[in-house]
Amino acid sequence: MCISHTDRRGFLRTAAASGIAVAGVQALAAAPARAQARAADSADSGDSGGSGDRIALVNVRVFDGNQLTAPRTVVIDNGRIGVSALGARRIDGGGAVLLPGLIDAHLHLQSLDTLHQLAGSGVTTALDMACFPPSLVASLRNRPGLTDIRSAGTPGVAPGSPQSGLPGFPANAVLTGPDQAAGFVRARIAEGSDYIKVIIDEPGLSPATLKAVTVAAHSSGRLVMAHATTGATAERALDAGVDIIQHVPLDTPLTPAVAARCAVTGTVTTPTLTMMEGFAGLGIPGLDYAAAEGSVAALHRAGARVLAGTDANHTPGIPVQPPFGTSLHHELELLVRAGLSSREALRAATVLPARSFGLQDRGSILPGYRADLLLIDGDPIADITATRAIRRVWVGGAEYSPAG
Repeated sequence: MCISHTDRRGFLRTAAASGIAVAGVQALAAAPARAQARAADSADSGDSGGSGDRIALVNVRVFDGNQLTAPRTVVIDNGRIGVSALGARRIDGGGAVLLPGLIDAHLHLQSLDTLHQLAGSGVTTALDMACFPPSLVASLRNRPGLTDIRSAGTPGVAPGSPQSGLPGFPANAVLTGPDQAAGFVRARIAEGSDYIKVIIDEPGLSPATLKAVTVAAHSSGRLVMAHATTGATAERALDAGVDIIQHVPLDTPLTPAVAARCAVTGTVTTPTLTMMEGFAGLGIPGLDYAAAEGSVAALHRAGARVLAGTDANHTPGIPVQPPFGTSLHHELELLVRAGLSSREALRAATVLPARSFGLQDRGSILPGYRADLLLIDGDPIADITATRAIRRVWVGGAEYSPAG
């Protein structure tokens, strides 16, 4: 799809800047022949390793969520972090740094190949922020040796929004008023959505509808994600009581008062600076990356929780498409430039998204947790770009060959 200079600005305000909501009808072939062949080749060659293999990673410095430990041993036992190295195959890390597998807290799944790209970059958990149809999401779940996923499924949108006109977009996700909120939430849960996503940017859901969706989702034990890329819609998300605001404004920085509200209410933000940087670079009047960076700085000063997410997507018609996997390393660098310390940026891609999404078996290197691990050269606390120097990756205890 070709987007004119005039149309781009309106497109951003309604859907773009998020790689929004759908994998696209072209993605109905959830596992194209190329990806299927690659998966088969990996299985035949043993590329993904064996999750039942007991391995002792010796002489590794572990990021424990706050600092790097002295060299120690970490055991992989049947896909989990074990406690005994007795009888384990030893791998000498030579003093390299062992990180928990990285978590991308905002992307849009596309195909099985997506999972390969993520795993190769050490992104072992992917939190999808809108993808349909449900069969596509289901086909990407529980793939041994590949990145583990969670998904919002189909987002709730307003009539007249770009998403509502997509071929095959579910009619029950186009919400005209608050009376449809409970049915929308029930339908998404029935389809397997792990959390609920709504679009606020204009034309977006009304405050009453947004609040009704939030109440219905919380009553059903689901978190609510809100797409908001302006200062006004970010405040609307706070008013509705959503759990996580996806993106930060590109029109004006969040004020100290709004940032303080996020901190006080516990509202989490996933800024997706990689996507904001891309859209600000299109030359659209009124879009300024400094607003996004300033918003992150304000949130950080206020003590609000910030997560690392990229908005990686291959969505047709979206003019900015961050690559899967490698873009998360760029996101960490942008978060540091915006004011987070390297330690805080690492937490934003490990322990904090795990806590925010209730993933109690990952994000840290602890006995019993998933053996999602990333062995790197260099000290990422001294230099966040060290996360790119990947030696080895394990996904649920299965080794995956790093990209590049």
